[in-house]
Amino acid sequence: MQFKVDVQKTLRSGEREFVLRARFESASQRVVVYGSSGAGKSQMMKAVAGLMTPDSGRIELAGRCLFDSAARINVPPQQRKVAYLFQDYALFPHLNVRQNIAFGLQRGWRNPLARVDGEQVRYWLQAFELEAVAQQFPHQLSGGQRQRVALARALAPQPDALLLDEPFAALDPGLRGRMRAELDALQRRLQIPMLMITHDPEDVRAFGDHVLRMENGSMLRVEESAA
Repeated sequence: MQFKVDVQKTLRSGEREFVLRARFESASQRVVVYGSSGAGKSQMMKAVAGLMTPDSGRIELAGRCLFDSAARINVPPQQRKVAYLFQDYALFPHLNVRQNIAFGLQRGWRNPLARVDGEQVRYWLQAFELEAVAQQFPHQLSGGQRQRVALARALAPQPDALLLDEPFAALDPGLRGRMRAELDALQRRLQIPMLMITHDPEDVRAFGDHVLRMENGSMLRVEESAA
């Protein structure tokens, strides 16, 4: 079993209340949670990553317990061994491409300029065809290049799973197809379990080996894809 999630969380803002009841199991290496904005997808993903603490429930990844309210287990985010790719990629604007990737290898560096020429950094620069822009800063890159840098930084520490939050939403429509193909090839090559949240049907068609639909904080139905 790659993913096992069963969590509850009540979120309040003024008089408004939103109840997250996310529950699913999957042995697939490609799980896509599909739903409209405000369905609760991002909150569920944050719970898996450890960026939000549920009120109750349990989360397992590849048989390893990350959260269990009854047993008072709550593994810190940096110890969960998951790579989280944010929708806006969250690159460090003051670091160049090489330094951004190196930061993924040494979280918490006080000096991100150290060890940027290591073998692992060179490997990821080559893997994502980023050698030519290694010294450039995020604002100098195209949307596709920024996504490649973010993926390289996320995957460099060799995580147990890749979490993707609307990974193509920030790209121009003409670039999305190419980047879907690149991510498809990358995931197949690395064989890393992937959990994606999206509102785009094209993402579902491209990656939905196991599709879950989410509305109003709850999973409505499970769809099995032929992909």
